[in-house]
Parts: sequence; structure tokens; C-alpha cells
Amino acid sequence: MNQFTIIKDIVLILLVSLPIIFLFRKINLPSITGFLIAGMLIGPYGFHIISDIEVIQTMAEVGVILLLFTIGLEVNPGSLSKMKKFLLYSGGFQVALSVIIPALIFLLFKIPLSKGIFLGMLISLSSTAIVLKILSEKDQVDSPHGRITLGILVFQDLAVVPMFIILPLLGSDQASSTFTYLVQFFLAFGALALIIIISRFIMPKVLYQLAHLRIREAFTIGTVLLLLGTAYLTHALGLSFAIGAFIAGVILSDSDFSHQVTSEILPLKDIFNSIFFVSIGLLLNLSFLIESFTLIALVVISIILFKSFLVFIIIRILHYPVRTAVLTGLALAQVGEFSFVLAQEGMTYHLLESNLYNIFLASSIFTMLLTPLILQLAPLIANKLSKIAPVFTETKKAKFNDHVIIAGFGLNGRNLARVLKEAGILYVVIELNPDTIKEGKLKGENMIYGDITKEEILLYAGIKTARVIVFAISDPPSTKSALKIAKSNNPSIKAIVRTRYIDEIDELILLGADEIIPEEFETSLQIFSKVLQKYHFPLNIIMQQVSILRSESYSLLRKEKTEVSSFSHLDEILAAGLTSTYYINEDNYHTGQTLAQLNLRSQTDATIIAIVRGNRTISTPSAKDTIESGDTLVITGTHKSVDLAFSLLDGKQ
Repeated sequence: MNQFTIIKDIVLILLVSLPIIFLFRKINLPSITGFLIAGMLIGPYGFHIISDIEVIQTMAEVGVILLLFTIGLEVNPGSLSKMKKFLLYSGGFQVALSVIIPALIFLLFKIPLSKGIFLGMLISLSSTAIVLKILSEKDQVDSPHGRITLGILVFQDLAVVPMFIILPLLGSDQASSTFTYLVQFFLAFGALALIIIISRFIMPKVLYQLAHLRIREAFTIGTVLLLLGTAYLTHALGLSFAIGAFIAGVILSDSDFSHQVTSEILPLKDIFNSIFFVSIGLLLNLSFLIESFTLIALVVISIILFKSFLVFIIIRILHYPVRTAVLTGLALAQVGEFSFVLAQEGMTYHLLESNLYNIFLASSIFTMLLTPLILQLAPLIANKLSKIAPVFTETKKAKFNDHVIIAGFGLNGRNLARVLKEAGILYVVIELNPDTIKEGKLKGENMIYGDITKEEILLYAGIKTARVIVFAISDPPSTKSALKIAKSNNPSIKAIVRTRYIDEIDELILLGADEIIPEEFETSLQIFSKVLQKYHFPLNIIMQQVSILRSESYSLLRKEKTEVSSFSHLDEILAAGLTSTYYINEDNYHTGQTLAQLNLRSQTDATIIAIVRGNRTISTPSAKDTIESGDTLVITGTHKSVDLAFSLLDGKQ
């Protein structure tokens, strides 16, 4: 019955995965960390519930293939070009220096350069899955440090591909000539280029034919075939499965079927990824961990400090403030999931001995486990360090009075600035992105480079004499900190805050926010306004309802059980009559008809009481009056009759 052991192991893994997902969601921790812990507990070095891990590792390889495939689907050349600075500069320097510096340090300890480079590659990667999940839950993906972090993570994911390619070169016989290295390297890239060219021509055509069949099962099976087929082809040519999966994803990202492919693969990816992270936990030797706890703790601290400090320096060189640099550095302080894949691949090329592998594995897992805690403390650490750092502003003293301060020059900030400029209202923008500052100043914008959480920056922007401050940034911790400083310096200033989630409203009110614009509820207001307009509610009544909800800080929408009486008077409006207007387009079916031919009243119970034609109004039109293109008909009746009249005029009856 040994052949059925794999089924038992999968059942155990999935049985453990379900409560872990639930538990870690409750305590706001990524489920990935739970999978790692679960693997440690049920593995051969824990309670020995799962002992044979070879088959599990094979399934985990499928998880890696699916993970790289979905990352490839997200790598769209158009989206990458928008963040090229973060990708090329931040990501490039981070990966390169994370490989070079450790390699040179290991060389001092008599570790061969090839192994030192390999260890540097392992350290250079961070966890895309964990970091993006936490940043997304904290609504910080669009913040300055969130965008930089995302750019670096994308570069790291892309860098995995050449790392896989050079592994055979690092692990080859040291006596090989330079020429042999170069031949192997160019053969690998040549094979890769050939696969890309063939796949680019074949894959879209195959997917088109599969979609043309309109059989979902065929599309799903065909997608998996293309994915695994490309992965196996790269493996057969001496490369890794993961490279082929990534290539397949990148090629399909440009196709019209990418979203459908993602929806088909995503469930499989989630299942196999849980198996992958559990399999990593299975490999951790708990007895070795206990015996070498001091050494592992030192390695964990060294990795976190090294990666954080390196990223901090790079971000500061790019002229971003201390706070952004600290938050980005701490977000990328862990070792990533692809490092485990590289490590296992490196074992086959003898780049990692068993003892060193155990140290790396334990240290990496603990850096991942500590990530949620580090990111929880990151804002506090960033605030402390930014207070120590000097504040840099322009030398010319700014003088403002009775103006608007705009925090952030994204889409909302730019739109507000354009309106204020047209209205002749003085404003000043505080922005962290140096490129945005440079671009804005070329267009004549009044901008200050600085961190909104620094009191000196707000004072420089004239917070004491400003009338309004608008927080148009996607960074809740910075918003709260800056709001507190702004109100302490100018209690009478009107503070308008943009937020995404409802649970932040009460805290922002306590901090002194005068107007809070939660995106969730503003969307709700737009939806119900459009619905009421469709039922021909008078505009003033709709605006009154919107005003009531906003004035009460959306309290009616925030309650799960809203009192029916809050909107009871709307029923009376529905029962009452109304007057509305209908515009006659050039292609309207009824153009040229008389009102007698239209016979609107007998068919709908609604009455045309006037016709507006150009600058002239025809009051109480007769049955002989005709309907002409460009007319506006003034119609009165009940809500139901006006609806019927509109349908008749639209030609739907």
C-alpha cells in the first residue's frame, strides 16, 4: 500500500492548510508563514506525521512552476515601463550589490568565489508573496515605499531567470576554461531565445483555436499543456522547469486570453503553493535548529540588517526621504521563496553542502516568519530614524497665506491642483517622488520636496497660515501622523483626508479630520445616486440624501442594519408626480411625428407640457405640433408613467 502514501500525505497537508488559512487570516498574518510552521511540525524532524518528502518535493516543484507562470503573466512590458526607475535602478543595484558584497565577504573566509556568488544570489531575493500580501492588506501598495518595494520585487522575480541559467556555470568543474564557460552560457541563452521565438508564434494560435472551440475543459487542459510543455522543454535543454514556466507566462501576458488563463490557473497555483511552502517546512531539521540556535540567530539578524541597510542606502542615493528608505528596507529584509528553489537546484551542482544548507534553510524561514512583525514595527522605526535625520528644503524661504496644502501629487492631487489653478486659489504641493517634483516644476507647479510626516516640512509649507490641507496619498500611517502635526500647529485648518477603508474613519475623526472621503462609500453614493436618477428622483433630493450621509460620516452606510425610517420619505417621493425632460436625437424614430400621432398620454399616462426648441419654448403644445430633431420635451406624470414615456420615446415599446 506504499503507492498510496502520497494520497495520505496530500490529505494531511490540505487538512492542515485549511485551519491555518483561517487562523492566520484572523490574526492578520500571511498564511505562508503558517504553512512553513505546519511543515516544521508534521515533517520528519517534527512529529514525524510525514516522513517521505521526495514525492512531496516533486509536487512542490509544480507549485514553483505555477508561481513563476503567474508572475510571467503579470509581467507586461507596458506596465514595467512605467516603473522602470524602480526596476532598473533600485532593483538592479539591490540584486547586484546583494550578490557582490557577500561573495567578497565569503572570499575572505576562504569560500570559493562561485559558491560565494551563489550564496549572494540566495540572499538577494525577497518574498514577493508575503510582502505584497501585507502591503496590500495595509493599503500601502500605492504609497511611495510600496511602489519602490514593488519595483524591486518585480526585478528580483525577473532576475531569478538568469540566476537559474548561470547555476550550471557556477557548479561546473573549476578547471574548465573561460571559453567553455562562455560557450555554455551562450548556448543556454541561445536555447532560451529559440524557445521564446517558437512559443511566441505557436502559443497565441493554439489558445485562439482552443477558445474557438468554446469548450472550457479544452481551454483549461490546453493551457496546462502549454505551460508544462514549455517547462519540460527548457528542462530537456538543460535549463530549469521554472524558466520555461516564466517564458510561457510572459508570452501569454500579451495575448487576449491572459485574464482567462489566470482565472483557470489561479486555483491550481494556490493549492500547489501551499504544498510548496509546507514542503520547505518539512525540510527544516528541528534538532539542528536547537543545536545551532545561536549561530542561526546571528545569521538571521545579519541578513535582516544587511538587506535593510543596503536598500536604505540605495533609496537614499535616489533622493528619497529617510522614512521611505527605512520602510522599503525593512519590507525587503527577508529571504524569498525562490531562494529555496535556487538552493535545492544548487544542491544538485554541489554549490551548497548539507550543513550550510541547513543553516540557510533555518535562517531563511525565520526571516520570513519575522516579516509580519518587522512590517508592524516599521512605521515606528521609520518615524524614530526620520526625526534624527536632517530635513532638507529649498533655500529660498517660502511665504504662503490662506492657501491649500496638497499632500501627494498623484491622480487626485493633480486634478485638485488643476481646479485650484483655474479658480485662482493659491496652493502648494508636498511630494516625495523627486521625478514628480522635477516634472511638476517644469510645468510651473508650486511644489516642495519633503516628507509630510516631518513638522519642519509642514511649517515650511505654511501650515500655520493655510486654510485647507488635503491628504491625497495612499499611506495611512503617514496620513495619521501628518494630520496630528497639522492640527497641533493650526487647529482651525480644514483637513480633508482620502482613505480606502471604513475602519479608519473613527481614528481619523479623533485626530481632527474635518472631511473624510472613503473610497468604498463614495462608490456606494455614486451607485445609489445613479439608481435614483434612473427612477427620476429630483436632483435636489438625491443631493440631500448624499449630504446627509456625508455629514454623519457615512454612519448610516457603516451600520450593518440601517433603520428603514432613515429613507422612508423616499417612498413618498416615488408615489408623487414629477417633471422630467427628454432630448430628441437626430436618429430618433419619432422625429417628424405630431403629438397626436405619438399619442403619449393614452399609452403611458404621461403628458408633454412643453417643447423647448432652440431659444423658444412652446408652452401647452397642441396635438398638431410636430416633434423635431433637437427638441427637448418636458414631460410630467408619475414615476411609472414617465418611465413608460421614456421607453416609448426610445422605441422600446
